[in-house]
Amino acid sequence: MRRADRLFDIIQILRSARAPITADLMASRLEVSSRTIYRDIVTLQASRVPIEGEAGVGYILRAGFDLPPLMFSTDETEALLVGMSLLRRTSDKGLHRAAQSLLAKVQAVLPNDRKASIAAQPFYVSHYGAEASPIIELSEIRKAIRENRKLRIGYQDAEGRSSTRTVWPIAVAYYVEVELVCGWCELREDFRHFRADRITSIAFLQERFANEGCHLIDNWMAATSGRMSDPLRD
Repeated sequence: MRRADRLFDIIQILRSARAPITADLMASRLEVSSRTIYRDIVTLQASRVPIEGEAGVGYILRAGFDLPPLMFSTDETEALLVGMSLLRRTSDKGLHRAAQSLLAKVQAVLPNDRKASIAAQPFYVSHYGAEASPIIELSEIRKAIRENRKLRIGYQDAEGRSSTRTVWPIAVAYYVEVELVCGWCELREDFRHFRADRITSIAFLQERFANEGCHLIDNWMAATSGRMSDPLRD
C-alpha cells in the first residue's frame, strides 16, 4: 500500500471511530506495524490534521474535520473505473451517459499520478451484455421508480402470449443476459419480473402508488429472494 493511501485510510478509520482507537488496532487493520502508524500519526498532525491522543491510550479525530472531496485511494479509483466499465454491459443509456460524466469529474480533480492510472486502466471488461430494447428507455423506468409512478405495459411471455399489465415499478435488476423491470403487478396481485426485451409497449401513467418507507421493496426482497438468482425464469 502506498503511504499516501495509508494516511488516507488512517483518517477514514478515525472518522468512523466512536471512541479513541489505538495504533495497534489501526496497524492490524492496515497490515503494518504499530511503529509505522505512530510515524504516520505524527505526519498527519504536522499537516494540521486535528488528531488528538497518545500512544497506549488511543487517538481521535477532532470534530469538524473533513477531507477535500474525491480523495480516492488507488483501489477506490480502480473500483470506480471497473464499475463504470461494467455499465457498458447494460443497455441503460442513461447510466452510460452518467458514467462518462462521472469519469470526467473524477479525472478533473485527481492528482497527476492517479490520472495516469486512469489512462493505463490495468484491467479489461467485456462489452458482452444485454441487448437494448427498442421500446423502453431504462432511465425513464428508473425515474418512474423514484416518483412512485405506475406503468402500463404490453408484455409477451416466453410462450409468446401477450397481456397488458399495470405495474408498480420498484426496481431494475441488471444481469449479463437480461434486464428486469421488477414491481407489483395489479393483474396477478403479486410481485412480477418483466424482461425488458419482452415489453412490447409502455405508458407512464400519472397515477402514483404508495410506497412509504420503501415497504414494497422490503416485501419484494422477502418474497423473491430465492428467484432473483435465476433471472430467466420470469
